[in-house]
Amino acid sequence: MPMVVEPQSLDSLSPEQLRSALLSMLQAAAAKDQELAFKQTLIDKLTHENALLKRMKFAAQSERFSPEQKSLLDDEIEADLAAVASEIDALAQTQAPATPEKRQAKRMPLPAHLPRREIRHEPTSTTCACGCQMKRVGEDVAEKLDYVPGVFSVERHIRGKWACARCETIQQAPVEAHVIDKGIPTTGLLAQVLVGKYADHLPLYRQEAIFGRAGLAIPRSTLAQWVGTCGVRLQPLVDALKTEILSHRVLHADETPVAMLKPGDGKTHRAYLWAYAPGAFESIKAVVYDFCESRSGEHARRFLGHGTDKAWKGCLTCDDFSGYKALIASGVTEVGCLAHARRKFFDLHAANQSQIAEFALQQFARVYEIERDVKELDTEQRQAVRQQQTRPILDALNEWMTLQRRQVPDGSATAKALDYSLRRWDALTRFVDDGQLPVDNNWIENQIRPIAIGRNNWLFAGSLRAGQRAAAVMSLIQSARMNGHDPYAYLKDVLTRLPTHKASRIVELLPHRWKPADA
Repeated sequence: MPMVVEPQSLDSLSPEQLRSALLSMLQAAAAKDQELAFKQTLIDKLTHENALLKRMKFAAQSERFSPEQKSLLDDEIEADLAAVASEIDALAQTQAPATPEKRQAKRMPLPAHLPRREIRHEPTSTTCACGCQMKRVGEDVAEKLDYVPGVFSVERHIRGKWACARCETIQQAPVEAHVIDKGIPTTGLLAQVLVGKYADHLPLYRQEAIFGRAGLAIPRSTLAQWVGTCGVRLQPLVDALKTEILSHRVLHADETPVAMLKPGDGKTHRAYLWAYAPGAFESIKAVVYDFCESRSGEHARRFLGHGTDKAWKGCLTCDDFSGYKALIASGVTEVGCLAHARRKFFDLHAANQSQIAEFALQQFARVYEIERDVKELDTEQRQAVRQQQTRPILDALNEWMTLQRRQVPDGSATAKALDYSLRRWDALTRFVDDGQLPVDNNWIENQIRPIAIGRNNWLFAGSLRAGQRAAAVMSLIQSARMNGHDPYAYLKDVLTRLPTHKASRIVELLPHRWKPADA
């Protein structure tokens, strides 16, 4: 306790005692000021956090768990089983000798009330090799279920049988291979189911009800089997798209959480959907999603080939997530996101109208105004403008932030906003020296937004395989959208051509290279 000195006793104190009393009073005042500063910093911090929590609470809308959504798990199991069966069949065809075909289960006929469209398959010539004119002796009819949004119809594929009386031979025109061998759906119906599930976020039980209103309620177990098989058939296309993306020098990366069911206990845990896309100024528009069980940086290293002789080492635009740090340490050039730095000051200004945040936001706005002007310029011109106009703004901003940081207490919201930018300044300003680099990571955040919208409907991924299948199909759908294609038209055409398309020319079917078959 500091010594309390009564006013009337000052005259009786010696000079040494007076100095000691004065020193005690000064120390007490300094301690009081320090305590007040600490409390004010804590108040500012809590006020900032409270404002953020209020914004999060009142801006977000919750969705209660519905027992009806439990059927999602059954759908994914059916799809997984079909996918596994397709992969096993593919392996069996390449590794084992042909075995007698198993007897197919008899399928119920398609409803008679559905409209039918006949497609006839006849030989180009009905003259036998011996010179005799062949006679038509019968036909085979196979019916496939087609769907144009809102309307079912039936395609009747009629293959005439032509026989030669002299040679006793029969000839029929072949039917093109189908993505689901001996299945009833046309590629149009398959494309509709995939787009409905992965683009319009309609679980299969909802699609079952929609199809029922159109005239035929297809069981969701059947729909799930179709989805699983199509996922396997489309995977080579996604692998080719990934290879094409990794051939570019500049990439964006981001990740978002998705719930995944835990085997055994019926509970979910947090999985992640990672997204990778060529830079906003690269020559192609595409995105590949990668579904993983966690947010470990090892998933990003695996996707980019690190640990192999084909490791990608370009410029990666990403946020400050620690999972990317191992990539940076192994030779990848980090490009910071200026939008993330700006967001720190935006939250600060929204919470307490901070003048420091307001000034920082004004400087960021000047940088983005320049970026809007140079967006359509070529790489060299963009770099030149950035050097002349953006560089002075950022240099002055860095000096101002450094001075402000010395004046604000540690641990405050203002200090945290300043520290984020100052700590990552080299990465945040790297775009100024390279016209091919983007200013922020908004390009990939826009591509990952459909995932955030869709997970309100999915509720969870039924399994790791289901999540990976969803990621593959959504990669193609979103890439088709980015290139201005109708996802339904794209998938319908690709599923039609895929069974007979040469594997060496698979890149022709990628969304950024695709041209309709009738073009």
